[in-house]
Amino acid sequence: MKKLFILGITALIITGCGEKLDLTEFQEAGKRGTFSTDTAYVMLNPAWTGFNNPSDIMIGREPFVYVADTDNNRVVVLNLAGQVIGIITVKKPVALAQDYRLNLYICAEFDTVINNIPKTFGALYKADLFSVRHNFTQLKLTRLLPRTSADFSKEQRRYTGVAVFFDNSYLVTRVGPDNSSFIDPDNAILQFVQVKRSGDVYQDSLIGPLPNFEATGSGLMSINQLSGITAFNRRNYEIVITQIGETNFKVQWLKFIVTNDYSGYVSKFDPTQQEFDILKIGKYGKPEDVTVDNSNNIFIVDSEKNRLFKFNQNGMELHSFGDGDVFKNPKGVAFFDKTLYICDSGNNRILRFMLSTDIK
Repeated sequence: MKKLFILGITALIITGCGEKLDLTEFQEAGKRGTFSTDTAYVMLNPAWTGFNNPSDIMIGREPFVYVADTDNNRVVVLNLAGQVIGIITVKKPVALAQDYRLNLYICAEFDTVINNIPKTFGALYKADLFSVRHNFTQLKLTRLLPRTSADFSKEQRRYTGVAVFFDNSYLVTRVGPDNSSFIDPDNAILQFVQVKRSGDVYQDSLIGPLPNFEATGSGLMSINQLSGITAFNRRNYEIVITQIGETNFKVQWLKFIVTNDYSGYVSKFDPTQQEFDILKIGKYGKPEDVTVDNSNNIFIVDSEKNRLFKFNQNGMELHSFGDGDVFKNPKGVAFFDKTLYICDSGNNRILRFMLSTDIK
């Protein structure tokens, strides 16, 4: 099966472009002959700085760039040139998504007082960008979670990712230490739909946790400390999830099926039939985030290995790069218009890369 080995990664300065990460010496064993490529990623200058532990990055549908600037307690909005055009104040944002109605979803935290005791909870917020025409000074956040007494009894629960589908339904990943309940464990994927009330007014409705997942465990369909989730720009409900708990399959590509006997998610790939790079046991340390491009290529950042992994739509590794000299604790990744955006969280900056073959 395919194994990719980076025999050398060197940093070269390319006039007018940035730093080139040389990926010319890949080899692919177990296929017909030996595979090699002269493809290289070019780091675009300058790096975007001024952040404090940026944990997620998203390219909106406007398109603007949204950065979860976690330890500055804000979401920073930039144009594609890197100029700040807005600030959204929110405590400890860690994950972002946007639907097709230009609603922004933010996984963050909020403070409150219960029985005269200050408490901090994980939270999911919604911001209607369209209604204020992207005037961020007028933007108000609506808290969707927590909302019930059961939610407020779980102070250690946190929300770590959001994935929006073509019909504006969406999934939210949740983590926490209490997974003893079969019905409502902390580790879960929550399903929301938007219900039309009147005119152009839609209400977000929580359907509940997705069934048939294992809150703890090491096999396929485990969701042990979910760290990220993404959907595809297609009319389907496929997702890719990442998790940092003690499990064998830390990255899973899942598809939604409906049969006479079963309705729900299953693994897109069967590791008993073929070895897929994306499912390879021991490949990842802490995969923190995942995104896709329009060709269904998968990009994953690993904060422990300080690497970016890229897989094709068949689950096979195309190439990977990074080490402690390139990234430090990367936590977020996005892709737009041939450009790869990475939250280099340990260095408090956003890095951008392009394939050398895409630079004109």
